[in-house]
Amino acid sequence: MIEKPASAKNPLRFHAPHFHLLPVFGTDWFALKAEAFARFFGTPTFLVSQTLLVGTWITLNAMGIFHFDIYPFILLNLAFSLQAAYAAPLILLAQTRQADRDKAHSTADAQHREDLATASEQRESLAAEQTLLLLELLRRNTELTERIDQLTAEVHRKLTAQ
Repeated sequence: MIEKPASAKNPLRFHAPHFHLLPVFGTDWFALKAEAFARFFGTPTFLVSQTLLVGTWITLNAMGIFHFDIYPFILLNLAFSLQAAYAAPLILLAQTRQADRDKAHSTADAQHREDLATASEQRESLAAEQTLLLLELLRRNTELTERIDQLTAEVHRKLTAQ
């Protein structure tokens, strides 16, 4: 069995130079919270929660239970605008950084495939060399067998002649 080199034992060795791209916004507290916030925007939990909040807001103000934002719900519109003002840049930043990570991983995968192809070519070359050696050994073995057969026949002739 052929022992793998130490570098071949780590399947992520080609991705290691790109690990700095993993945290989308960095690694400090604000960056981690910003990334979590940007990721939360696309979840069903956010959509359902926002729908329930808006429905409750409109229902309570339209029925007259609360009077802080009567129809046409200008405060609600302002809240949506504020949310969009923060959400859009965070989502765009997350998409840009994700594209950078995808490109880095694609490059690492291509390098890995190239190394696999090189290793495969080396194995094929080694197999061809070993096949040639085996053929040479078989040829020598055949010659030796023929020589032994000749010597055996010669010894047999000499013994039967006496």
